[in-house]
Amino acid sequence: METIAFRMVLNPGMRDEYQRRHREIWPELVDALHNAGLRDYQIFLDDASHHLFAILTRTADHSMERLPELAVMRKWWDYMADIVQTAPDHTPLQQPLIPVFELQHPFN
Repeated sequence: METIAFRMVLNPGMRDEYQRRHREIWPELVDALHNAGLRDYQIFLDDASHHLFAILTRTADHSMERLPELAVMRKWWDYMADIVQTAPDHTPLQQPLIPVFELQHPFN
């Protein structure tokens, strides 16, 4: 398993809407993410800067790079484009984060 993290930017005043949409995430999108090898996925918000911090684990044989080819992924990005910063094609703008520290339980 590999852990990665990235940052996105939420439009001001959209926290409640962002949370609502994720509470109602489409089952077919959840299936697509799991099928692509995502296992744990969490998103946190820095309310002062509107930055979203995402962290996920993925399997060694993941296929995340193919997610943009899926209709359900493109549909989700279109759905979210009014509340997060995106490229013109509605792909979320993501800034990869570089790991600089990790503390693991000694029994791992």
